[in-house]
Amino acid sequence: MTTPPTTQIDEEHCHRILRAIDIIGVRWTGPILLAAVRGARRFKEYRALVPGISDPQLTLRLKQLQARGLIERTVIPSMPVQITYALTPDAEELISALQPLSRWSERHLPPDDA
Repeated sequence: MTTPPTTQIDEEHCHRILRAIDIIGVRWTGPILLAAVRGARRFKEYRALVPGISDPQLTLRLKQLQARGLIERTVIPSMPVQITYALTPDAEELISALQPLSRWSERHLPPDDA
């Protein structure tokens, strides 16, 4: 087992970790970010890739993720106008940081139906 580098944990570090967990812990954030991993997508594509999410929920989450700097909204001037949503570099870094957590969960947590 690898030992993590020693970092002084202080109150500021704890607050930053809690803020990060607040971002990723909000319902639909993970599935939306994962749907964006393979490139820019339109609203209807997100809706199809995130089962169970309603249009208002998806709209709200995309706006919130955009405000957090994790999703970039691009308007493509065409007829009709097209709007795509894609990961920002910050979101790509966040997903990279979450990959070890994902691997840990695969090893240590049973499937939902277990």
